[in-house]
Amino acid sequence: MSPMRKFENLVLTLLTFSAALVWIFPLYWSFVTSLRADENVAGNMSLLPDEFRLGAYFNAIFNTRLMTWYVNSIGTAVIVTISVLFISMLCAYALSQIRFPGRRLLYGIVLASFMVPAQTLVVTQFILMKNLNLINTWAGIILPQLITPIVIIVYKQFFDSVPKEMREAVVLDGGGEYTILFRVYLPLNWGITTAMAIVTFITVWNAFFWPFLVVTSENMMTIPVGITQVNDAFGVAYARLMAVAMLAALPVIVAYVIFQRRVTEAIMISSGVKG
Repeated sequence: MSPMRKFENLVLTLLTFSAALVWIFPLYWSFVTSLRADENVAGNMSLLPDEFRLGAYFNAIFNTRLMTWYVNSIGTAVIVTISVLFISMLCAYALSQIRFPGRRLLYGIVLASFMVPAQTLVVTQFILMKNLNLINTWAGIILPQLITPIVIIVYKQFFDSVPKEMREAVVLDGGGEYTILFRVYLPLNWGITTAMAIVTFITVWNAFFWPFLVVTSENMMTIPVGITQVNDAFGVAYARLMAVAMLAALPVIVAYVIFQRRVTEAIMISSGVKG
């Protein structure tokens, strides 16, 4: 390897390491803050933990509704993930493999909805949930999050790439559309399905804006919304707030560490679709 090439690799390594430090610093600062007493947080700029108190974590677990928020987050994230994958798979299969009038128009609507910012739909969605009496319910949190055109697009691109001979062979053997989808196509795209499931779950778990609007009861809040309720009689309890934030981020961190390759694959797939 030439000296110039070694120098370029060193520069890229240093830049990557610096970017990683910038990204991880807020997480590190939150962890250090969560180990302090609330009265020692303000004005303390030490980068190293000067004390190791777990009081904020015990406080967060036993004096807040953290476990209830966990249940709400896990329940809504699991339901949304399963529903999104199932609905998107069926829709993409129909758009890719079944010829019916208006198919191109329908796919055009899916592409157009992909280009519409979700924030522009918030008012109409909130009015709809209110008219259906779904405020402060799981259904109110879940239903608007089922609109995920990018998953439909990813699935359709995969179905389009499957050789038509496979479909024709199943049809000749007497297999129907559900047989083709669930017994032939689905086993072929477990990688895509797993990647989409992980990213969808993480996205729903971290969702704040919509659950914040549709939920007012603490018993129905998800973790990102529940964090805003962590305070005491004297204002914001910063150590306890950081402890709740760390506990809230823990499942996402564990999921990313375990399924890092799948998450990266899903991000690359999504970026390719957007490109």
